[in-house]
Amino acid sequence: MGNTGRKNRSRASARDQNIRIRPQLRHIQRQIEVKELVKNMLIEMGEDPSREGLANTPERVERSMKYLTSGYWVNIDELVNDAVFTESYNEMVIVKDIEMFSLCEHHLLPFFGRCHVAYLPQGKIIGLSKIPRIVDAFSRRLQVQERLTTQIAECLNKILEPTGVAVVIEALHLCMSMRGVEKQNSYATTSSMLGSFKTDAITRSEFLSLIQNPSNMRV
Repeated sequence: MGNTGRKNRSRASARDQNIRIRPQLRHIQRQIEVKELVKNMLIEMGEDPSREGLANTPERVERSMKYLTSGYWVNIDELVNDAVFTESYNEMVIVKDIEMFSLCEHHLLPFFGRCHVAYLPQGKIIGLSKIPRIVDAFSRRLQVQERLTTQIAECLNKILEPTGVAVVIEALHLCMSMRGVEKQNSYATTSSMLGSFKTDAITRSEFLSLIQNPSNMRV
């Protein structure tokens, strides 16, 4: 029985070790595959991936793409953590001019600009720093601006259950500036209005007016 028990514990330990090692091996395998893909792409362009300026490019691209798409691995509940508070304040809360960077899912080219977020509390408020973090969580993915705008609004609506949520994004798309129609000064604006911001024209107008007025605050 003693030997059997030790063997069972040994097998269990090996299984646990394999469970821990397998994700690491898969991660290493993905890194190698991405680097090979980038190397092959450089060759297809007619470049020499072994020359000095490109020798480390596959590794750099792999790291860059991992960071630029890190939003896929963000757990929103863990991100928000305990930063939702009970509060009787019921006037509009706005965080505007949040810098936003994302990748167009059609061409893998960046689009970037500003995101403006507002909500009308109904017994709960969220730590202000969590709003830009939520914007980052959804923008650091392959995206279209329309879906990104909606995801941010619906996320806050689910977390806070407020009277209303409003999100506006203004962005410059390099897939439209560098290629295609090549319109360098064209910005795309999208909005998602939920609750009172959708049903009440006065509330919506107040929000739109406030995000259009430049801040004179200097720190």
